[in-house]
Amino acid sequence: MSAVAIKGWCPGALRPMLSGDGLVVRVRPHGGRLAATQAAGIAELAARHGNGLIDVTSRANLQVRGVTETAHLPLLDGLAQLGLLDADPGTESRRNILVTPFWNVGDDTCLLADELEQALADSALDLPTKFGFAIDDGRERLLAGASADVRIERDRAGELVVRADGAELGRPAARGEAVAAALALAEWFMASGGAKGGRGRMAAHIAAGARLPEGLRGDAEPAAAAVGPRPGLYPHGAILGVAFGQLPHAALDYLASCAPALRMTPWRMIVAEGMREMPGGEGLITEADDPALRVIACSGAPRCREAHADTRALAATLAPHIAPDARLHVSGCAKGCAHSGPAAVTLVATRDGFDLVRCGSTRDMPVLRGLSSAEIVKNPSVLMGGR
Repeated sequence: MSAVAIKGWCPGALRPMLSGDGLVVRVRPHGGRLAATQAAGIAELAARHGNGLIDVTSRANLQVRGVTETAHLPLLDGLAQLGLLDADPGTESRRNILVTPFWNVGDDTCLLADELEQALADSALDLPTKFGFAIDDGRERLLAGASADVRIERDRAGELVVRADGAELGRPAARGEAVAAALALAEWFMASGGAKGGRGRMAAHIAAGARLPEGLRGDAEPAAAAVGPRPGLYPHGAILGVAFGQLPHAALDYLASCAPALRMTPWRMIVAEGMREMPGGEGLITEADDPALRVIACSGAPRCREAHADTRALAATLAPHIAPDARLHVSGCAKGCAHSGPAAVTLVATRDGFDLVRCGSTRDMPVLRGLSSAEIVKNPSVLMGGR
């Protein structure tokens, strides 16, 4: 029988998490990319061993949902045949790497990702499960708003920089030094007590007063941060949004039939490599102004045992009432699994109804408490301060 992770940990494939609809099994693509055969294989495994639903996460991973205890081992066998299974849970948990999706064959991005994966596999670091790395080495930083603790970026002159999340400046690094510098930051984080006290994240550790040693500090200002892409055609292919971050297995299988490979992103979008026309499909967002892009919602009840409400039904109803440049986050509980950062409006489900936070996250003080979903739907202007 397979082992189930302690609740509250990030799931993996070897260490899944039990949710309201069964085990959640996370698949971490190598280098943020799935060959078409791998994507099609995941779709087939989700249909055979899960409930057919696949999450696209804010860490650019996929999650097969609804897996039973007896189906877990056959699912792992299938993932191993696809080249998507790590040697052990420790290696799997360390391989938490975000990769900018707009790379070209032969540039530094893929080489850095491969080197970092190997270095983490060889490492004995026991990092917190949410601790992660970002390779964001384009001319502009696309992953600036995505969750990561150690960042390999470029400065304004185009040179590589390794930066601790939460530090304004980074340390310049030659191409062959960047991965070693990234691991040195992770080692310092652990040695200086960053995993203690319930924080477990680099930015919180630095904000609490931890000071980087001289050898890991730098004076390089990272390149400007860019606004994330929206659905449409790009030089690298077609970018498609995933409604509420969840795909039916048939939609993933369809995408695998359209493109030679899929690149995952932290924006709950998928890059279908090389496509020159926008594909359609259930659960796929193809229009840049689709209201579904304005809302973020976790799995919610009954899919999550921690959730106090059906978040996605409410989010879908409210989406057209949210301004195009704003974001609504509907969270089934105070953990904020779907989105850890602030949003223009955050609704947090509790036993007594929804708490409403403006310009904050699930951890911030609400301006209203105990709202029912019926009240909110009847008067959506309350979200932005109307009556």
